[in-house]
Amino acid sequence: MNARRTVRGLSLHSVVWLIAAFVVVPLVYAVISGFKSTAELTNNPFGLPEQWKISNYTGILGDAMFWRQIANSAGIAIGTTVCTVVASAMAAFVLARYAFRGRELFYTLFTVGLMFPFAVAVLPLFLMLRTFGLLDNPLGVILPQAAFGLPMTIVILRGFFRTVPAEIEEAATMDGCGKFRFFWQILLPMARPALGTVSVLAVVASWNNFFLPLLVFNDPKWQTIPIGVQQFQGQYSTDYALVLAYIVLAMVPALAFYAVAERQLIGGLTAGATKG
Repeated sequence: MNARRTVRGLSLHSVVWLIAAFVVVPLVYAVISGFKSTAELTNNPFGLPEQWKISNYTGILGDAMFWRQIANSAGIAIGTTVCTVVASAMAAFVLARYAFRGRELFYTLFTVGLMFPFAVAVLPLFLMLRTFGLLDNPLGVILPQAAFGLPMTIVILRGFFRTVPAEIEEAATMDGCGKFRFFWQILLPMARPALGTVSVLAVVASWNNFFLPLLVFNDPKWQTIPIGVQQFQGQYSTDYALVLAYIVLAMVPALAFYAVAERQLIGGLTAGATKG
């Protein structure tokens, strides 16, 4: 029995290390390759640079457009997250704590949204945004992203809200606390782990979104970092080392955010899994 557990533990550790290698090795390769010249990268793709070309990174960091794209991505991600979490929290509260005819039908409609592919909505979405004058407008990205983020967020928050004992709400009502006050002052603070989890998911999804900003933004001043990577790659298609340096720098904010938010994400998922 102990031998079987040992073998099982070693197998799991081997799988984890293998997955980590698939993630870390390409990242380390990209970072090191960004310090090379294109000629050296072609002649010696896997070795260390003979001369570390720091100018690949410093030149990009000195580009105002790069920082503008970072700021655009961050602003859109924050706006999307606020809209998604606020709307989803209120909808999940009603679907979790109120009993009314058609409640499960409404919830089913939201869950069906998980299977709705974005590509199907491209043409009607573009026409609607053009009608409302939201092209080349951050709201043209924030609002659709928030709408497509509602189903997953509502599913997660509803499950968490339903685990809050009814006795807490009854005690709050006896103390003169109304439904709205209970939601904002009691339920939301209790749901902080779940709110943190859905916020992290919303930020990451918005930051990585490429197709919707490409559809909405024609003005370069509103372009986000995924579009910037694509355009930089097209502009410097023969300078592979410089392109790799740009990709690495574009990944740094997302990696830094995930490193900070990882504990919140895992803690929220664990809390949701262990409650009840």
